Amino acid sequence: MADERIIKRYGERVGYTESDIEKFHDGGHRVRQVNRLSRAASRYSIQAEVVQARHCNSGHAVGERFVLDVDGNFISKFCPKKMCVYLISQLTVPVALINERLSEGLEPNDFHFMRYVRCLDAGVECYGYGEVMLRVQVVPRIKGEPSSSNGPTG
Repeated sequence: MADERIIKRYGERVGYTESDIEKFHDGGHRVRQVNRLSRAASRYSIQAEVVQARHCNSGHAVGERFVLDVDGNFISKFCPKKMCVYLISQLTVPVALINERLSEGLEPNDFHFMRYVRCLDAGVECYGYGEVMLRVQVVPRIKGEPSSSNGPTG
């Protein structure tokens, strides 16, 4: 019954009616995801670290880190003050892959594609401005990050 309490708390947080909760159970995948991510939230964070940076207008530099919870929410106190939309938008697919792997009980870092992502800018040589590359991975939960999962953001 612990699983049902997790679903009930999630439903209350997002404003589900009793009818919404009933529909939420259809297919089973959402229940499984919310329950498993709730358990993973106390153990893991998602980290995107700048591994290459050249001429970045936002000032992103090698070693800079972006930290997200397992649901894909940025933890602002562990992120740069300025975050370029062209860079962070590239985290959508790897975060979704990690989210899916966690919700299916699989090794979260064993995804095949997009372990590294680049901003959309192609650099000055290609009529752009600069370029940044991030390495995306699951790490032990960063201290100070909230440990309770709020369920998927989407």
